[in-house]
Amino acid sequence: MTTTRRPSMLILGTRGVPAAHGGFETFAERLALHLVERGWDVGVYCQRDVSAVTERFSSTYWRGIEQIHVEVASTGPAGTLDFDAHCVRDAADRDGVCLVLGYNGAVFLPYLRLAGSKIMTNMDGIEWRRPKWSRAVKAWFWINEWIAAWSSQRLVADHPVIADHIATRRPRKAIATIPYGGQEVLGAPLAPVEALGLTPGRYLISVARIEPDNSILPIVETFSRRPRGMTLAVLGRLDDANPYHRAVRAAAGGEVLFPGPIYDPPSLQALRFHARAYVHGHTVGGTNPSLVESLWAGNPVIAHANAYNAWTAGPEQLFFSDADELDAAIATALGDDAWVARAGAAARVRASRDFAWSDILKAYEQELLVLGGYAAAPALAPVMDGALGLPAEEMVR
Repeated sequence: MTTTRRPSMLILGTRGVPAAHGGFETFAERLALHLVERGWDVGVYCQRDVSAVTERFSSTYWRGIEQIHVEVASTGPAGTLDFDAHCVRDAADRDGVCLVLGYNGAVFLPYLRLAGSKIMTNMDGIEWRRPKWSRAVKAWFWINEWIAAWSSQRLVADHPVIADHIATRRPRKAIATIPYGGQEVLGAPLAPVEALGLTPGRYLISVARIEPDNSILPIVETFSRRPRGMTLAVLGRLDDANPYHRAVRAAAGGEVLFPGPIYDPPSLQALRFHARAYVHGHTVGGTNPSLVESLWAGNPVIAHANAYNAWTAGPEQLFFSDADELDAAIATALGDDAWVARAGAAARVRASRDFAWSDILKAYEQELLVLGGYAAAPALAPVMDGALGLPAEEMVR
């Protein structure tokens, strides 16, 4: 049934807006601002860490978005679950479609569904497959994935491989495939690059959490096998109390730079734009925001060979399965100017095909309109095609 009432949406599952904590927050901010401009009422739940709860819920407005602040006194995973539980409790008493980003707190979603809410969940990556988690944590994620799949009326996958996986939980007609977005970068200042002692066009860059899932240690080890005449800049937080982080530092040769994490968007954009190539070691997940942003910056890509990266980056880029393949890819990136030019141009073409924010935000809006009963359902759910129309599995063969 279609209604003419003003459309309304609530966003759950992030720490809030304005964005300060990563891909989901950036997406939440962009979607919320887009919908406000389109005449929607939008509320975003924002976690407020306090020593003692004095006012559990309060609201402020930022650029037309209602920031629904939720005070949380717990810390760590317990604090996240406390926040998720209270968000669901409050959302159950409000009007509007609920967009849930991630399923880590899906254990609370049946309450929201029983309250009559319309729920669309972005299922994120297949979190329980990550090697870094203990068996207990993996079991928790696995259970929550199933709960989210059956508590939500609509599911969003950000990658065709994720959609295939979710289709083992729910019929495919309940799933829309909408990837992550980015914005084209055609120029950037040199100051952030020069501040780190880097020379434009003479360094490779990696932007990722420093953990085994992201292949940081083999990337550093392989780059440090021999003198390269260029620099590898590895952006991410290092903690010497972490054994893996210590191993990464110990493996680094003199041409490896660890600037730490850089969150300032213009600085990060400049570092990507002026890099010779981007090295992406992620082994799991869907459409990775950092990879998408590098494509939009025109970066040639060296990526771990898996179906996620192959579909996102496209066949013109270089892929590695082991240290020798990575070594060869690094040599090509550093020494083959023709490949750099060709792969950089292909990156921009790939980005413009499937990862434009304008297309992605429109796709989300259409899904939300239909789920909320604000518009008639289309004949088919929006599915954004893969690179060159090929399934991801074909692209890594």
